[in-house]
Amino acid sequence: MSLADPVLVEVVRGDAVECVHRGAAVVCDADGRVVFSLGDIDRSIYPRSAIKALQALPLIESGAADRYGFGNKELALACSSHGGEPRHAETSAGMLAKAGLDETALECGAHWPSGAAATHALARSGGKPSALHNNCSGKHAGFLCVACAQDIDPKGYVGIGHSVQRFVAEAVGEVTGHRLDRDTAIGTDGCSIPTYAVPLAKLAHGFAKLATGHGVGPERAKAFARLRAACAAEPFMVAGSGRFCTDVMLLLGARAFVKTGAEGVFCAALPEQGLGIALKCADGASRASEVMMAALIAKLLPMDEAEAAKFRRFVRPTMKNWNGITVGGIRPTFS
Repeated sequence: MSLADPVLVEVVRGDAVECVHRGAAVVCDADGRVVFSLGDIDRSIYPRSAIKALQALPLIESGAADRYGFGNKELALACSSHGGEPRHAETSAGMLAKAGLDETALECGAHWPSGAAATHALARSGGKPSALHNNCSGKHAGFLCVACAQDIDPKGYVGIGHSVQRFVAEAVGEVTGHRLDRDTAIGTDGCSIPTYAVPLAKLAHGFAKLATGHGVGPERAKAFARLRAACAAEPFMVAGSGRFCTDVMLLLGARAFVKTGAEGVFCAALPEQGLGIALKCADGASRASEVMMAALIAKLLPMDEAEAAKFRRFVRPTMKNWNGITVGGIRPTFS
């Protein structure tokens, strides 16, 4: 991202704009046609956790999900960046157990739950953070189940040369239409798997395919429909209490799949409109990327008056100080 990108979000305190956030955003249909854009949409970015639904494709396509009897909660957790609440950690452990593994097989690293309440509860109980509390443990449990279902040695599954990561890269590359090879920037994600830079417009195109199943073949279309349905049925598993992705999907149901990624990235699929959205806040601020995504959903998704009123808090959130006094707010600069 660069200063050439427009200001898309303003932070207001009192009567003055106190801070601005630049970024880029794009909306595509399943044919790859750009129907709306702001900023540089052709620059490649690391999508980070925003593409976990694409990375979960091998879990279904390998037959692992069916072999281990996974339902909506497990599939939703495989697409998640969860808060490490008890149900998240327990479901991750359950997925591993069905493959004959435990948390020691996870190679994502351990950290305290990202939700404050869950962290306090764990600390009060004398517990310690484990890899199960890692926000990516559901995705990693899915990776391990793919390996076990295919009789592949799971050790080192996070490595770029491991069969599981090759399956993931092939799926993401095919869906986005962007080859994930040595010609693109490659980094290491926070959970230790490879992350590949992809143009923003191609990410939006990939999420339009996720929304519609068009252009991916019948079996992958079924896999996408299954993942969308799982996340709509179990939005808590995708993020957690008080989190944007969960709260938006609780309100909108199957009409929208939304997924955040680190450093201000957000992607979404709108099945009824057949559209995919991808955006990047230049400075990586999640408060701005959430407002950008909410504004785009409000622009694209028809809502009745009551629904629009409930959704407004996402588009124009208020800011309060420690005394609970409203001191300002955050707003998009585009309609």
